[in-house]
Amino acid sequence: MSIMDREQAVLDSGIPFPKSEYDRRQTEVLEAVERAELDALLVTTHTHLQYLTGYDGKGGYFRPFPLILVPGRTPTFVVREFDEQSVHAYSCIEEIVPYTHQADFAKVCGEVLSRYGLQNKAIGFELGCWGLAPADLSAIETQLPGIRIADATRIVPSISAVKGELELEAMRDSMTMTDRAIVTFQNSLKAGITEIEVAAAIRDEVERCGGEGVLLNSLNFGERTKLPHGEPRRHAIRKDEPATVEVGGIRKGYIAGVFRSAVLGRNAGTESLHSLAEEVLETAIAAIKPGATAGEVNAAARKLIDRDGRHRVLRSRIGYQTGINWSDRGALSLEPDSSDVLKPGMTLHALVILYSESGYMVGTSEQVLVTDLGADIMSGTPHTLFHA
Repeated sequence: MSIMDREQAVLDSGIPFPKSEYDRRQTEVLEAVERAELDALLVTTHTHLQYLTGYDGKGGYFRPFPLILVPGRTPTFVVREFDEQSVHAYSCIEEIVPYTHQADFAKVCGEVLSRYGLQNKAIGFELGCWGLAPADLSAIETQLPGIRIADATRIVPSISAVKGELELEAMRDSMTMTDRAIVTFQNSLKAGITEIEVAAAIRDEVERCGGEGVLLNSLNFGERTKLPHGEPRRHAIRKDEPATVEVGGIRKGYIAGVFRSAVLGRNAGTESLHSLAEEVLETAIAAIKPGATAGEVNAAARKLIDRDGRHRVLRSRIGYQTGINWSDRGALSLEPDSSDVLKPGMTLHALVILYSESGYMVGTSEQVLVTDLGADIMSGTPHTLFHA
């Protein structure tokens, strides 16, 4: 089969990557399951499902869609009957077992687990993520009271944190669109333009450049820069006001996002705080290298904040693991005391957002790739403060 034929086969199947890529990921996760001395893993987090199967989990927004992974067995998807054909079309999983109503979920899931001889075995559940409610877990326990429940929240993220070449290609493509979005944001700033108009310009430019879309985490002007993750509104920017944006282009479900700040004119408070944010970010990036822990990176950044004396300006972590979607609860996080070890192939959003005494937020960030030599910055737009 030619390269073009293989590419067409992938497009026709509905999954973003060749099936061999998903086989590789599943194999690595199953090896981690065995290292954890578990007999099975139930994957219920939508991002993890997308990583392992290609299916984005849209149908499971109010019911669990567990992917059951058992060493030596074919992966099995338990999904609601309404979405069965979509799961067939947009995932690489062949063994799909449907259930009809919410009340049927635990019974059907229990039957699959019993068929695999797991009635009295140790089963990992993603207890620290979204996608699994306490009631879901209780219902499964009722069906199989002999199972031993283990928290397997970190198993899939421990594998997905290190990117393969196909994933890195998607991240780089995403970053290209993110850079276009940032340049559009900067070039659009003029007195009287509204947040919602700039947001529309960003989406139009990414679409014009052939992008799959953007995730706009926030876009705010003036007083509204006090709002974390603030959605664009019909609010206009005025002379000497700050503006912030957090945006990421989308490629095959992968998002390489960045945070950027700007000022329309001059603003001494924003300029002073952003100067510190730049220094903190560069310190954090310098600390990112194979073998360093996430906690050590965070500590390096916080040490600089302490030296500056403005202790309350930093109120969040310094970054987190990236890839599919934006980020996940339970994934690697650059926060105090984290013992997660950085490895080559990891992609991270190194992020520094600082608070002024009056509550304004200003900051900057970079998507970085961990390499054998340290951190490789993926963005092509400077993380310095932009003056319009």
